[in-house]
Amino acid sequence: MARNPARRAALVDAAIEVLAHEGARGLTFRAVDAQAAVPAGTASNYFADRDDLLNQAGRHIHVRLAPEESALAELMDAPRSRELVYRLMRDLVARMLGDRAGYLALLELRLEATRRPALRAALTRTLRENLKRNVDFHREAGLPDDGDTVLRLYFSITGLLVEYLTAPGVLDEHELDDLVGILVDSALGIGPHHR
Repeated sequence: MARNPARRAALVDAAIEVLAHEGARGLTFRAVDAQAAVPAGTASNYFADRDDLLNQAGRHIHVRLAPEESALAELMDAPRSRELVYRLMRDLVARMLGDRAGYLALLELRLEATRRPALRAALTRTLRENLKRNVDFHREAGLPDDGDTVLRLYFSITGLLVEYLTAPGVLDEHELDDLVGILVDSALGIGPHHR
């Protein structure tokens, strides 16, 4: 297997783009080579097989979608309040929309994982670790929490993102920022009159 880390990263990013635009069925070494604008056969030198490519794409998507340390530090330089939770969730939604291909590729991987047990195990492990990190971060940061707040935020925001990225016309009558606020209020147990 080839050892050029920059080339490997570029190929994994290309795989994520292919997943987002062509779906899991369209993810071939040839498609990845074309997306990365490298000679035919390059991807097959970096990945043992299609499963290896899918697994590496699954791990790398979370790196792409993670907040930059400096941006997160800037957000966290605020009083621990529901307003900070709003800001964090709005930033999360903005990052996912900013890398639409990354989030759509993650959705494709989730669907493909229903048919591939090894991918399901790897993706489950990664998602579980990410959720635990989010729960730990929320608690360690001293954000409002009744024990299940992060779970409610996680499931409501991911549901909103799925709807917005796959069928945005459903939400045409609503401002995305307002929907995030409604979901945060609900997760924090705050009625709309307190907003």
